[in-house]
Amino acid sequence: MTPIRLRIGRGGKRRLSARILANQLVILTLTGLIGFVLFAFAQRAELDRSYQERALAIAQTTAAEPQIQQAMEYGGGGDVVQTVAERIRRASAASYVVVIDLKGVRHSHPIPALLGEPTNEPLTVLDGRSHVGVDQGATGRSANGRAPLYGPSGALVGEVSVGIPEHDVLGELWRELPSFALYAAIATALGAAAAYLLARRLKRTTFGLELEEIAGLLQDREAMLHGIREGVVAFDPDGRITVVNDEARRLLGLGTALGRRLEEVLPDGRLRRALDGSLPGTDVSVLTDEHCLVVNRMPVTLHGRELGAVVTVRDRTEMIGLLRELDSVRGLTDALRAQQHEFTNRIHTLAGLLDIGEHDSAYAYAIETARSGQALTEDVRRHIGNPLMVGLLVAKTTVAAERGVRIVLTGDSSLSADPPHLRRLLTIVGNLLDNAVDATAGGPPPEGGRRVRLTVAEGRTRITVRVADNGPGILPGTAESIFEDGWSTRPDRGTARRGLGLAMVHRLVQRHGGTVTVSEGPGAVFTAALPLPDTTPAPRGALFTMALPMGGERR
Repeated sequence: MTPIRLRIGRGGKRRLSARILANQLVILTLTGLIGFVLFAFAQRAELDRSYQERALAIAQTTAAEPQIQQAMEYGGGGDVVQTVAERIRRASAASYVVVIDLKGVRHSHPIPALLGEPTNEPLTVLDGRSHVGVDQGATGRSANGRAPLYGPSGALVGEVSVGIPEHDVLGELWRELPSFALYAAIATALGAAAAYLLARRLKRTTFGLELEEIAGLLQDREAMLHGIREGVVAFDPDGRITVVNDEARRLLGLGTALGRRLEEVLPDGRLRRALDGSLPGTDVSVLTDEHCLVVNRMPVTLHGRELGAVVTVRDRTEMIGLLRELDSVRGLTDALRAQQHEFTNRIHTLAGLLDIGEHDSAYAYAIETARSGQALTEDVRRHIGNPLMVGLLVAKTTVAAERGVRIVLTGDSSLSADPPHLRRLLTIVGNLLDNAVDATAGGPPPEGGRRVRLTVAEGRTRITVRVADNGPGILPGTAESIFEDGWSTRPDRGTARRGLGLAMVHRLVQRHGGTVTVSEGPGAVFTAALPLPDTTPAPRGALFTMALPMGGERR
């Protein structure tokens, strides 16, 4: 089987990858900017907390100065508080170091005019704990830390408020932002490289198709798969079903099969082996309960890469039935032509007797000829009560006689006028007789002449059909495979397709719980048994309902 090799046009080679890359670069840039801004705000908040803690540490250091504690609790000392506080402010580069008593009066401030003036805010350290925050004071926006001030006796005498100017915080932030920007640029560049590689991979995965082309192919595929009158099943490299159209579901009896393996949806048999590629060749014939299918499996490759396989399933039931019917009609025509030739010879004989005046001999010859034609029918009617089966056997016997084969209905045969399994019996007897006649007529005549023996026996628990011939028989080791679809020892004859008759017989018998066997060696004996009562309707497909007197499958 020649694999399917896909060739995809390479027009617009970089369009899809360029579009994907551009979109991803935009996304990366936006996310990078947003991340940079959020990181800046987070770093600003972190710097604020750091400077607030620094301001609080300065405030706590100031509140621990003995000179300030002594002056604030006992008074006196002049400008000691202002002097010490300013010295600490200059040493720590703080914006201000303000010492406030419990009445809210400032005892130190970088602006001398505010000394001795009350503050506009209440004291926050009356709870005895330190506090941090942002202060909008006379010196501007500052990171603020406030610590309680205790005197030498341990009594709370005021608070110390320290601020670090905002421009110090912003300066520190601006010094760190270039590093953050560099990191963001590196991350964006790495993301762009990854986006480029991803775009190229997606381009290879889609076989160079653009997005619009992929959407169009999907629409076309769905319309085609569900519109054609041929079953299509696709498999991935792992053997899982990826595509199955409506016709395939109908012909194969598949339900929800997508993503599953064949062994999960079909029982073991010829059909599954044909679908999974175990059966080699093209136009593999498979017989199901209702259809005669032709299966073809083709592997799919692209640029040397295995992509799986595509299986097409065609329903040939009606065509095969018509071909069988046509072959039957041809057989009937040959038989009628032979009978016409024989009838002409008899008429010529009768005319000659009359011409020479042998009227008594002519009368006796005419009576003998008429009785010989009825003898066969009467002999069959003594054992077979159903007229359809009688007509089938008489016609088969006549055709076989023209081929030099004698069909003998055994004396232990018996069939009622309305037997169970009638449609099955017509198909089984017709196919087995055709196989036996064809096998017997094909070789040199054995001793005693070519002969086929038929037994049709209707009992209480089963109906048995036995067909025995004196032909070459079945080769040893082929008894099991002889009933498989397509098995045959002879080529097709004309329009008749071989290898389906015995498979049809086997399927009909097995479907109702019966048995069919064959003997190996010279002189094949086929035995089919159908249990009673008949509770299962026979299939009504074109292959299973044929009971024409002529034709059938040849092995």
